[in-house]
Amino acid sequence: MGTIVVTGGTGTLGRHVTERLREAGHEVRVVSRRSAPYAVDLRDGKGLDAALAGAGTVVHCASTPSGGDERAARRLVDAALRAGVSHLAYISIVGVDRVPLGYYRTKLAVEGLVERSGLGWTVLRTTQFHDLVLRLLEGCARLPVLPVPAGVLDQPVEVREVAARLAELALAGPAGRVPDMGGPEVRAFEDLAEAYLRAAGRRRRVVPVRLAGRTYRALRAGGHLTPGRAVGTGTFEEYLERRFARGARA
Repeated sequence: MGTIVVTGGTGTLGRHVTERLREAGHEVRVVSRRSAPYAVDLRDGKGLDAALAGAGTVVHCASTPSGGDERAARRLVDAALRAGVSHLAYISIVGVDRVPLGYYRTKLAVEGLVERSGLGWTVLRTTQFHDLVLRLLEGCARLPVLPVPAGVLDQPVEVREVAARLAELALAGPAGRVPDMGGPEVRAFEDLAEAYLRAAGRRRRVVPVRLAGRTYRALRAGGHLTPGRAVGTGTFEEYLERRFARGARA
């Protein structure tokens, strides 16, 4: 199989993927903007050829909502072709073809680049990670009340379970678009907000807010959910218990 390269290997998902692959005995090369000796900004591609030299598989976890993902993916694909990489595995998001968020459109475009790359490829879409939901709620809780989008459900998934699945797919070889992966529960945002407040020991009134626009309508319609693929096991409450237990010890 050769060396496995993980882009974004120091990030929320990538570091867990890296750990899984190394625990399985594989040589893993971490590529990110600040990870020596393979500190690479995929948007300009400097040092990418050296990072991919001798690699058999690339797991592409690097992503940023601030832009540049398509350019980065093109550079990665070109470098992977030059290096003779046999398998490119990409992590995407459930609903990128149904929810008209700019970031989702970009993820869908990168999926297309991967599929048309000429490389063996695998694409896994998952629902939102627990930590993303928490960051969203913490941001909203800075207000005197905690506003949440009215009528919107969510299906958060444990990032370590996603990492295990993505590592498994990387080792198995090209599989194309694989079945989506969702968290174990589809929950109202009001319910998730109340769970967060209990775990954090905070008091706020949760206020459902009706929004406007196509994105809100798509979310209300459940475009970002995959209830038929609720294969995750870790719940939001279990994640919160670990998260705030760490905070208490600190």
